[in-house]
Amino acid sequence: MTTPHDWTTTPISADILHGALDLEQTERGVLPHRLPARARQQITDGQLAMAESQPSGVRLAFRTRATAVELDVVATKRVYVGAPPRPDGVYELLVDGRVVDRASASDGDTFTIDMSAGTAQTRLGPMETLRFTGLPDGEKDVEIWLPHDETTLLVALRTDAPVGSPRPSGRPVWLHHGSSISHGSNATTPTGTWPALAAASGGAELINMGFGGGALLDPFTARAMRDTPADLLSVKIGINIVNADLMRLRAFGPAVHGFLDTLRDGHPTAPLLVISPICCPIHENTPGPLAPDFRAMSEGRVGFTATGDPAEVAAGKLTLTVIRDELARIVGERAATDPHLHHLDGLDLYGADDHAELPLPDGLHPDPATHRRIAERFARHAFGRGGPFAPQVR
Repeated sequence: MTTPHDWTTTPISADILHGALDLEQTERGVLPHRLPARARQQITDGQLAMAESQPSGVRLAFRTRATAVELDVVATKRVYVGAPPRPDGVYELLVDGRVVDRASASDGDTFTIDMSAGTAQTRLGPMETLRFTGLPDGEKDVEIWLPHDETTLLVALRTDAPVGSPRPSGRPVWLHHGSSISHGSNATTPTGTWPALAAASGGAELINMGFGGGALLDPFTARAMRDTPADLLSVKIGINIVNADLMRLRAFGPAVHGFLDTLRDGHPTAPLLVISPICCPIHENTPGPLAPDFRAMSEGRVGFTATGDPAEVAAGKLTLTVIRDELARIVGERAATDPHLHHLDGLDLYGADDHAELPLPDGLHPDPATHRRIAERFARHAFGRGGPFAPQVR
């Protein structure tokens, strides 16, 4: 028997939606974006446009006495021609910071991508209602984390008691930019991405600007970070530069300097941590471009391979090894006049020994256990005693 509820509908606005930089009002609902409208106008890359609309780290947050919550959504299901079906995105409901329930939308819009043909098409689908019941009585802080890898239109939020803004947490805001690894690729839940885990461990409010395939030192991303209020900043640079075969060594150094200069225009004294790439054997000494491993796909697996020529490194082609050395040099030089700038070698988060124990399943992205390992090591380094994000003792 279903218990009837006296529902309260709450408009979905920036007051209760955290982790997004912009909300687009559409005919069917509210679409959270992780890049502002001005930046999106400058995107010509369909991959980045898709990635920034996937709400990694974005969550509804409110205070309420409600014991039942309904959320109407239109999810976008990605289908890769020739690849295994992707799992449905996960919505996680937290009460006072603890996960108490999960749900998924089984249908929605369908976005079909044919990597071999270089084509994509969208088919519109239905709205679904997610229901969370049996929440504890009394006033509580509720969060609903949206799927980190599934574009989601938010249509309506209903509760069986009024909703108010959450209490101020007093936690510092951590603004992070990185690649698909930071976005959360191969993590199974939105609170299971390494930035979300590290933020929870370090007591920070996360704004995740990790974009699958999109950590390319784009000036519009730097400007978006410049203009976003934050207490702590980090950028994880390297893997996408290599696997896109985007630039040579001559261009890379000035591009890094320009990106950091722009961040400092808006955050002149905030702790800023530059993170180099984690271990990825296919690109350690082999340049890009990256390509799908069609043999793996024919066997029902997802895989990637590097197609560059290591002999071209001498002419300026980039590998992860080259980028780590260059980032260490750049940060070391800048830190002489910027005491709040810090460097973290990605191999300290996940190195060759870790790869031997926990290999990257598709050759590129970490599995959930590796996300946890990276998060633990990052939190210990950044938020731990004496770390760049640790509270300053006065």
